[in-house]
Amino acid sequence: MVPRSGRAPHLGSDGVRDYTDVLSQPRRRRQVPEVAAERDLVVETADGEFCGAVVALDRAVVAGEKRDTVTLEDRFGKRRVFPMLPASFLLDGRVVTLVRPAPAPAAKGPRAKTASGSYAVGGAKARVARGSRIWVEGIHDAALLERIWGDDLRIEGVVVEPLDGIDDLVTRVREFAPSRERRVGVLVDHLVPGSKESRIAAQVRDANVLINGHPYVDVWQAVKPTALGIERWPDVPRSVNWKDGICAALRVSDPREMWRRVLASVDSFADVEVPLLRAVEELIDFVTA
Repeated sequence: MVPRSGRAPHLGSDGVRDYTDVLSQPRRRRQVPEVAAERDLVVETADGEFCGAVVALDRAVVAGEKRDTVTLEDRFGKRRVFPMLPASFLLDGRVVTLVRPAPAPAAKGPRAKTASGSYAVGGAKARVARGSRIWVEGIHDAALLERIWGDDLRIEGVVVEPLDGIDDLVTRVREFAPSRERRVGVLVDHLVPGSKESRIAAQVRDANVLINGHPYVDVWQAVKPTALGIERWPDVPRSVNWKDGICAALRVSDPREMWRRVLASVDSFADVEVPLLRAVEELIDFVTA
């Protein structure tokens, strides 16, 4: 009997139909369509627990990662926020992935800006490093500066170097031998009256060195708690290592994991406190003058 397709089945040497060509075909993965989360689009969560219209899009820290979120409002006016994870919503009974709508093509409008809020210079190459330097206390400080001011620093040719603390700052400055062409800007944590850091900073007297700082115990604390999805940074007793105390209060077992979350929560200058912004901007101006 010939199948309806008009093609005879493939027979093996013993006259038995050979199905291996069918079974050997890889299974096709179900493709989940992506749908733009346009305002007023009505969707349901994949578990069927909430149905509502899209009223807002945002970003929030979810499981340690900063993700896009969507706010849905049901017919009673109740609102809930959901992470926009793959295959997490239903649209007309179909499983879909919500994504941010594509930005409208911008006509000539505001110039693009860097994470620091400066105007971006399209196609600019990194400048050869200047003789001047910005020194920071540790690698976390350096990573945060790169996160926000990296584009600006590359264009200006400014290198950021971690010191591993400022206990030897006076010696480091003397060895560097600052000059008009080799200035040094130093970013210091917890630079407040009476602190160890302020006493060390007072020992450096050189017109080609600018020491700026912020009042926070650690640069982690210069990141706004709202960027991390918490109301405020926990209070830590002075007898407890600050980072260990923060991790314990926020139930994070490893300080390295906590730092990864802190850094991932920073997208731009808007995610850090003003004293840090002011201190870094003044240092950049000083070493590039």
